[in-house]
Amino acid sequence: MRILILACLIATLTPAAVHLHSTPQKFRTFYAKDSPDVPAALKALPTSSTPSSTTADDRVTWIGSSKGLTRTSPKEIPSRRLQFFSGKRYLPDDQVEAILAHKNRAWVRTATGVAHIEFRSLTLAQKAALFEQRIATRHNRHGLVADSHLSTPGDLSTSQTVPTDNDGLWTSIYSTAACFRYAVEPSPANLERARQATDAILFLEQVTNRPGFPARSFVTANEKPSSDGMWHWTADGKYRFKGDTSSDELVGHFFAFAVAWDLLPDPALKARIVATTSRIMDHILDHDLTMTDVTGFPTFWGRWSEDYFASIRGRSDSPLNAAEILSFLKAAHHITGNPRYQQEYNRLALGRGYAALAGKVIELREELNYSDEELAFLPLYLLFRYEKDPKLLALYRTALDGWWQNAQREANPLWTMIFMLGRPGAKANLNAAVETLYRMPIDMITWNVTNSEREEVPLSKEIDRHQHPQSTRLLPPDERPVMRWNANPFQVDGGNNGSSENDGAHFLLPYWLGRYHKLLIGE
Repeated sequence: MRILILACLIATLTPAAVHLHSTPQKFRTFYAKDSPDVPAALKALPTSSTPSSTTADDRVTWIGSSKGLTRTSPKEIPSRRLQFFSGKRYLPDDQVEAILAHKNRAWVRTATGVAHIEFRSLTLAQKAALFEQRIATRHNRHGLVADSHLSTPGDLSTSQTVPTDNDGLWTSIYSTAACFRYAVEPSPANLERARQATDAILFLEQVTNRPGFPARSFVTANEKPSSDGMWHWTADGKYRFKGDTSSDELVGHFFAFAVAWDLLPDPALKARIVATTSRIMDHILDHDLTMTDVTGFPTFWGRWSEDYFASIRGRSDSPLNAAEILSFLKAAHHITGNPRYQQEYNRLALGRGYAALAGKVIELREELNYSDEELAFLPLYLLFRYEKDPKLLALYRTALDGWWQNAQREANPLWTMIFMLGRPGAKANLNAAVETLYRMPIDMITWNVTNSEREEVPLSKEIDRHQHPQSTRLLPPDERPVMRWNANPFQVDGGNNGSSENDGAHFLLPYWLGRYHKLLIGE
């Protein structure tokens, strides 16, 4: 009887896993109308003034119009039965003239060219390999995962890496994914990927020559910095680094350091992580819970003190920032063993009420900021990973519930998995979250996307915080603008005419985290 009871208890605490399988992924190639590679049968089709349609030999119906292309497949699961194709992610232009369809592919003639759209069956592991290749080829800048600017829109051969405000955060996302990958598939190559990315994050603190103050980004002397923000030369003139570092960067750094410390078998790297973590944590504590720049003044967003929380600007930030600083301290103690960090953690969490404050996100939030979700879920992951006290866990679960109230409708694989790990046995739609991974586009070029003109897309009466129209229904990732997890997934329009490419590390992190925690199995 005791064994049966224990087995039932474990079953209620273990999140249900999803068995992965290969799925069709979309690939497209453009051709000139007179290209010899275009089938003669497509060239012979007349241009129709009314919507053109064809049913392929797999009973899939393709319908073209002046606004793009739709594909209807009754045999598919509900989320894939009706799929929409528009913009240069799929078509030379949206004026469809003729369609020639066969099983798993279609030739589409438009006013200015021809698109060949093909569905290739890939596993998520194969998809992850394509994303890894993209990062290595076009997004590696001194080990940092960098933005890629395309000097000729849409032309990947013109890619140039550029520094941004959040190089540290985006690199941390990739670094942590690489650590989970190594834990799942140990190999010298996987270890080296994780090590190089972690090295780049560690260097952000070294380059400033201010102990405990990491830069947002850096460039070498012969590289061009971005035109915004505050850039500083190093004393030796070899680098310029970007200051005014925000809490976003610190969230990424502590997340990456903690996971790397746990999973990578590299004593020298671990020693550097201990030293860097100690300097950053001491810096924050020695400066009254603020991150101070090379000027000696606090950075605009690096503030976790009670005085800041009591200010007009800091009041709405206080639940998020309370969770951040507690996760920093908990992770720092876990990594270094320094009792100072645990003592300060205990003082803030219970003595000063930070743990309870973290749960007041609904009460104190002034606007819905999807970037804040990223800054909440990553620290909460660390708190659930290291905290064992039932009282504090209950408070952190209250905080998790507050963030989950909106996040649960996003089908976000990373937030869903962290929620499931923080609340074992709670209801969450992991299948919908995995469908997001399946439907994330292979093509991460920031093509213009316009969904607000689609009749079947229900628009909200309210615009978002950036004055963008948004839908009340979540569109599939391969039909909406390219974005990371810090953006509004209900935004229907976007893009910059294909002048940049996203790195795609936001796919790799939930995939490998899910594999590591056995939420995703079968590959």
